[in-house]
Amino acid sequence: MPKTKFCVGLSDISDSYMGCIIDDWGVLHDGEDAFPEAVECLKSLKERHKHIIILTNDRKTALQKKEQLKKMKIGPSLYQDIVTPLDLVQQRLKDQDKDFFEDIGNKAYLITHDGDYSVLDGTGVEAVEDIEQADFVLLMGMNYPRKTLESYEDVIKVAIKKRLKAICLNQDSRGLIGTNFLMGPGLLARRYEDSGGIVHYIGKPHEYIYRHCVELLQAKEIYPSHTVMFGDTMAHDVLGANAFGIDTCLFKSGLHAANFMHCQSLKEVDNALKNLIMQYNNVMPNYLADEMAWGNALPDRKHKKRKSPKRK
Repeated sequence: MPKTKFCVGLSDISDSYMGCIIDDWGVLHDGEDAFPEAVECLKSLKERHKHIIILTNDRKTALQKKEQLKKMKIGPSLYQDIVTPLDLVQQRLKDQDKDFFEDIGNKAYLITHDGDYSVLDGTGVEAVEDIEQADFVLLMGMNYPRKTLESYEDVIKVAIKKRLKAICLNQDSRGLIGTNFLMGPGLLARRYEDSGGIVHYIGKPHEYIYRHCVELLQAKEIYPSHTVMFGDTMAHDVLGANAFGIDTCLFKSGLHAANFMHCQSLKEVDNALKNLIMQYNNVMPNYLADEMAWGNALPDRKHKKRKSPKRK
């Protein structure tokens, strides 16, 4: 069985791929500031003509995410595409000609935080307050602690009785706004499924959003075997990309930093990684690196000095 390759930086593997799918939060930035090494990586990848997709589960459209990244000095010239679940859902609801969105209807019942219905902006779909009038359900989050899962039991029962499709933007069970934890759409989705309903998931690690990324790359004649996913989570990044036949690079500096915190040798890092892999169905990343940093400089033809001609 092949082992995970330990990398000094992205320069160790960049020449093996033409497409790069990159998680944003924890990889490119911390929510407020960009990581300087990560920005330099994007510049180096651009110089080598890589096609870069920034993939996030953030509750923003691609345009909103673009503006956020721009404020962090991650300009649009450093990548080709941004893919978010919200943006993808909006486009699919507008078109209604593909997959489980085909003819889904124009009346949605939203379970969302603080009555935020912006997901329907520009889609031609209206939000309804009565589940009996709905064509489908959108699971976005809930007003915890004002409302708990039990608060939605009656709505879920009616929705399932009407056999309404439910769409969940991502599987997160908990979200953080400021210092407050919010109960995420993942909890609602599981309750919907446990009650006998069918839920279609959009965001990482589910197939739908990775398939969309693959389609964007294939339009440029870049295929999964030519693509690598850079991320900081096993659950969202490694498992999701691996299931779609995409190689993965896990960064130790992100969500799993505590797993590697006390490692003093490569053997200890290897053991920590094995323990982590066991927790995630024995799916291993192809590469492991400390963080999104370029690492060792690559030989570059234009930087090579010409040899002086030999004198006769």
